[in-house]
Amino acid sequence: MPSTRRPSYRTGARRPPSAPANPASSDVISASKDGGPTASAAAPAAGTKEEAPPARDNVLSFPEPKAKRRRRIRQGIIGSLAVLVAAIIAAAVYSPALALQTVTVQGTKLLSAEQVQAALAPLHGKPLPQISDGDVTALLQPLVQVKKVTTQAQPPSTLLVKVTERVPVALVKQGEAYQLVDVDGVKLSDTADPASIPLPVIDGGSGTLPKDLFHAITGVLGALPADVLARLSNASAKSVDAVELKLVDGQTIVWGNAGERELKAKVLEALLKAPADPKNPVRIYDVSVPRHPVTR
Repeated sequence: MPSTRRPSYRTGARRPPSAPANPASSDVISASKDGGPTASAAAPAAGTKEEAPPARDNVLSFPEPKAKRRRRIRQGIIGSLAVLVAAIIAAAVYSPALALQTVTVQGTKLLSAEQVQAALAPLHGKPLPQISDGDVTALLQPLVQVKKVTTQAQPPSTLLVKVTERVPVALVKQGEAYQLVDVDGVKLSDTADPASIPLPVIDGGSGTLPKDLFHAITGVLGALPADVLARLSNASAKSVDAVELKLVDGQTIVWGNAGERELKAKVLEALLKAPADPKNPVRIYDVSVPRHPVTR
């Protein structure tokens, strides 16, 4: 009798259960910050061993802080300006357009402007920024009448020279010659006509006045006001503590030593301005003790 059982096999080969052949059909959405390959492209195929992705440099770049950027820009500007200023200074210092052509002189009485200009002739053609007071002083050193000098550049080509001369305080008689000297005893000039110079005469006689006495006398004369100095006829000293002055009208001033010169000068000036008494004319002004002056 024929069997009524139906065959239990299926047609076609059996496929074993496995992951979907195409993962891209999955509903998973992938994204990459740096635009690299998607997760579906990076996923390993079915049945293969998963490998780690190559290492990437994931350093994030942050913008430069504004304060630091401003500081960097400021430093660049300052550096550029420094270079520009240095170039301008160098051009001015060495520029022939600023070469010295004219010297203007002020403050001379014992000297003439021409004497000073002649002494400074070696500076002509030198750029003004390269000329210093020291350069001018060195060239004027042979002119003993010059005590101090200052300069002022007047671009493009003029140098103003202001001279401070030594102040003459006396005429020193040496035999028949008269020498004009300052408070330090520096000889400023000679004169053949002492009467034309309103300064006291220091008579050295036939010999040379000792240096200590000479400086004691000139120190006193240097402390006197100009109007008092103009009224003196001569000055002498038996010792450094016994300086005496003579006025043109014959009055004598007992000065004493060189101490308290400024105070003695003020006291003497006040005494000379006091009204004269015709009945009791003053012949001697004694200021050797300036706080207790004596007239007689």
